[in-house]
Amino acid sequence: MEQLAEFLPFLIPLAIVQFALFGYALYHILTHKTYKRGNRALWLIVTIVCMNYVGPILYLLLGKEDA
Repeated sequence: MEQLAEFLPFLIPLAIVQFALFGYALYHILTHKTYKRGNRALWLIVTIVCMNYVGPILYLLLGKEDA
C-alpha cells in the first residue's frame, strides 16, 4: 500500500486526462453527425472498448470531422 501512495501524485493527473479525453470524445461523437471514417456506432464502440487513451485518441485523429 505504501508503494501505491508513492505513485498516486502521478496517477491522479493521468486518470483525470484519461476521463477528460473520454468525455470529450463521447460528447463530440454524440453531438455531431459527420465523421471522416466510419459512423457513430463504430466510434462509440471504439471509444468505449478502448477507453484507456487509445479509443478517444483514435477518434480525435481519425474520426473527427473538421468543422
